[in-house]
Amino acid sequence: MHVVLVEPEIPPNTGNIARLCAATKTQLHLIEPFGFKLEDKDLKRAGMDYWRHVEWRRWPSWVVFRAQLSPRAVLWFVESNGPRHYAEVSYTPDDYLVFGRETAGLPRRLLEQNRAAWVRIPMFNPQARSLNLSNCVALVLYEALRQQRFKGEIPAEKPH
Repeated sequence: MHVVLVEPEIPPNTGNIARLCAATKTQLHLIEPFGFKLEDKDLKRAGMDYWRHVEWRRWPSWVVFRAQLSPRAVLWFVESNGPRHYAEVSYTPDDYLVFGRETAGLPRRLLEQNRAAWVRIPMFNPQARSLNLSNCVALVLYEALRQQRFKGEIPAEKPH
């Protein structure tokens, strides 16, 4: 699986997502510009010592990132108001889960161009604007992994 963060702004969110990617052996793609420096202490603190276990790549822009993908690559754009919720689609191991900035989400143009791949996380309280980005990534990534029957999971130890 691949997690793509388009212009992330908050260092602890990106650090938490890096830790999640390390634990799930998911590739992380960070697309500039960032709202922080990669040397940020909060980014490192949230990612703890997991950064060395993350397969990640930094991209200068969405255009450069998209240009290197195969035309057959499947991208899922996770953003509010999508036509389907995230558990209504089928994920494969090579799919890309794309998330936008914490304050603005994904660009409307990108969503409209990819309407069939635009999914949402259901919300229930109209006063709650959104969920934390790292929580959103965890929800959708684990649904994708569940659909793949958690292939590659470390076996649980048997009780003694």
